[in-house]
Order: sequence, then structure tokens, then C-alpha cells
Amino acid sequence: MKIPRRAALALLLAFGCSLQAGAKDPKQIVIGTSAGPYADQVKYGIKPILERQGWQVKVVEFNDYIQPNFALAEGALDANVFQHIVYLNKFSRDHKLALSELVTIPTAPIAIYSRKHRSLDEARAGSTVALPNDPTNQARALVMLEQMGWIQLRPNTDPVKASERDVARNIRGVKLLPLEAAQLPRALQDADYAFVNGNYALASGLKLTEALRTEKISRNYVNVVAVRSADLDKPFARDLAAAYRSRDFLAWTEQHNAGYAKTDYQLAMLAQRAK
Repeated sequence: MKIPRRAALALLLAFGCSLQAGAKDPKQIVIGTSAGPYADQVKYGIKPILERQGWQVKVVEFNDYIQPNFALAEGALDANVFQHIVYLNKFSRDHKLALSELVTIPTAPIAIYSRKHRSLDEARAGSTVALPNDPTNQARALVMLEQMGWIQLRPNTDPVKASERDVARNIRGVKLLPLEAAQLPRALQDADYAFVNGNYALASGLKLTEALRTEKISRNYVNVVAVRSADLDKPFARDLAAAYRSRDFLAWTEQHNAGYAKTDYQLAMLAQRAK
């Protein structure tokens, strides 16, 4: 359901903003993000670019995937950076929020890790596999499991909506353990294998290069900057999108985001540079 007005006001006060028009500095951009690598992208890659253009940038970090969209819709944030387009569209539809994609960003892929095994070949019947319990990220993990030959999904299963109910055959006989995405790095202490979202992997100290297998990210799961739909053409939104599309941010990405899936516009710049 829609966030209660009282809760929205509490968020606004916590962020130092106001519901009253004109209360916020017109040259300030408040960006919400998940703690970890995407917050670092904003703070160290994007914020300096915007500040050189005269913007004041405030970064608000969240530890869940619920509050950032409500805070954006209610005006506590000008933009948020934490989610892929599938999640954004579903959340906006379910909660009747007018939010839109502004620009895609370099994204850390979901991948399968293990502290107990050096190879996926060591999986046996009864091996435990932790995976996200939220619908969109669980679908990503299940599709990877099918690609690995560990499970078989029902024919005609939508890869974006796959769930445990769609597992027609458990070929390896593994035990699937759905958990909150933020808990998956810790699950590696007990589970044989765990699928971990890239942001949580990096925040927990895992290296993307340590993964036993990494997802090849589809357009559905590339993370995006979201803004209110009414703000898509506002100056702050145009400058924010341009900062992500800049060569300065590409250089920052190459130095600090090894293993991330680059965006189409970054790949185009790299191809142009190679000529």
C-alpha cells in the first residue's frame, strides 16, 4: 500500500527536506541509494561532476529496497539509484507511483559464490543453495541454475517471473534456501553455495572475480537511476543523466568498478576510443 503521510513526513524530516515548495535549495539534488557500491558511484563518481556544475549533492543511504521508492515519490528524494527496471516497473505499478527510468548505470551482476567449494562441479544431491527470496532476483538465480544444468524449469516459463513453483525437475537434487538478499553473503558460512547480488557481494567484502559463475546481465537487470516521471525533463535530471554518460564517469568506472557490466553508452564510448 502507499506509504502513510506521517511516515513520509518523518522521512522528509530525517533527510533535512520539507514538503513545502521552495524550502529546498533549487541547486540541491538529494539522491537516495543502497549502502555500498552504488552509493560509492554516486559519492565519488557522480557527485564531483555535478558539483563542478554548481549543484549541491546530498546522498541518503538506505538498507532496504522499499523506502527509497516511497521517499522518491513523496518528494524526500530527487532521484534514487539501487534497482533494475523490472523492480522499478513492478513496484511503481503495485503501489501506483509515478516513477520512471532516467538512465542506466554500470551494474554489478548477481553471481554464485562458495566458501566450501572451489568448483560448481562439487555440487551433490543435498547440497544447499541459498538464493534471493524477492521475485525478480530469485528469477535471475533460477535461470542461472537452469543454465548450469542443476534444475529444469517448466516449459514456457517467463524468465523474468520464474519462481520455485516453476522448477519442474531438480536435476542435481540441491536444496534451495530462499533468503533476504542482504543475508546472502552471511549464508556462505553455512550453505554450500549462495547467489549474491553484486551490491551486497561487494559491500560484504566479496570480490566479483571470486564468483564461481557470473550472470550475463540482460537489459532487464541493468540498474537504473529513477526519478519522478514529472521530473524527467527538469535541469537536475538532465545534468544527472549527463554525468553518468560522461567520459569522466567512464574513467572512474574503469578504475573502480572492475567486473561491472558497463552500460550501452559506455561501451559505445569505448568502441569509439578503440578506433
